[in-house]
Amino acid sequence: MNILMIAVNDPAGTGIGFCRAVNRLGRHHCRIVTLETRYTHSWDKDLHVPDLDEAGLAELERLLKTSDVFHFHMTADENLRLGPFLPADYLAGKAIVHHEHGHHEFRGNPERFRAKYRRLGRTHLLVSTPDLLRLMPEARWQPNLVHEGDADLTPLSPDERDWAGPLLLAHSPTRKDLKNTDELLAVVERLRVAGADIRLDMIDDVPHHECLARKRRAHALFDHMQGYYGVSSLEGLSQGLAVIAGLDEWNRAHVAGFAGVSEDDLPWLLAHDADGLARVLRDLAADPDLRRAKGEASRRFIVNCWSEAKVAGRLCDFWDAL
Repeated sequence: MNILMIAVNDPAGTGIGFCRAVNRLGRHHCRIVTLETRYTHSWDKDLHVPDLDEAGLAELERLLKTSDVFHFHMTADENLRLGPFLPADYLAGKAIVHHEHGHHEFRGNPERFRAKYRRLGRTHLLVSTPDLLRLMPEARWQPNLVHEGDADLTPLSPDERDWAGPLLLAHSPTRKDLKNTDELLAVVERLRVAGADIRLDMIDDVPHHECLARKRRAHALFDHMQGYYGVSSLEGLSQGLAVIAGLDEWNRAHVAGFAGVSEDDLPWLLAHDADGLARVLRDLAADPDLRRAKGEASRRFIVNCWSEAKVAGRLCDFWDAL
């Protein structure tokens, strides 16, 4: 089938990531059209409306006419104007998918979206993390992916990686208010005062390629303590870092089920509050062998349990059933 993803902006670059993964898998053909860029992360683009010339607009029109599936991300729907085109004018014969990524409007009032989808008879619904199933239980969880073979997402070689010395900790918050950044800064300062040797790389407002390069040089990554995991977690796991996040029991159960492992075998180092985060960082700062072991477990998990082919295949299975 031919899939056209449609988004206001590509959430954390997941849309273009899915398109490339699906196309590499070869089961379907996927494109993505976007309308805006946010932040300065320089995600790769496919059909970005402000950049399209006459030939690009003609290609977009062709895809609107010929695609079998319209796959809407976040708040996008058929009334999102794409330059001179309106997807609503091309719905005939299309299967429609709505894919929620935890946008603040959805989290703040999920019933508004659920009522809209019921009214329109839309039943092909996806969410990007398991916690969102609490807000839209009729949806299916579609995990996000990383391309574990991408050079930026592989571990440093043994010659490049030195696990000894100060703990090198990375944190890349898109929005600090949602990523427990203030708590992290306070904990790191407290541990430094107590004598722990921790060097924090706060990666903020830089292109994604640079962000990945800086993460890759770290020993550990702090995602957040919101109960679920972010794309940042998946990037750090793929890079072979010790990844810290506050996954709650609900999310751990769903993640373990998809991965096909027990909850005890999940690679995340759990921190649910400042004291828990302090314990994890203190242990990592004191023990280079622990850093190495957790980082190696992270990479094994992505390769064996969360590969791009596995995650993209799950999305293709969903489309196949439309």
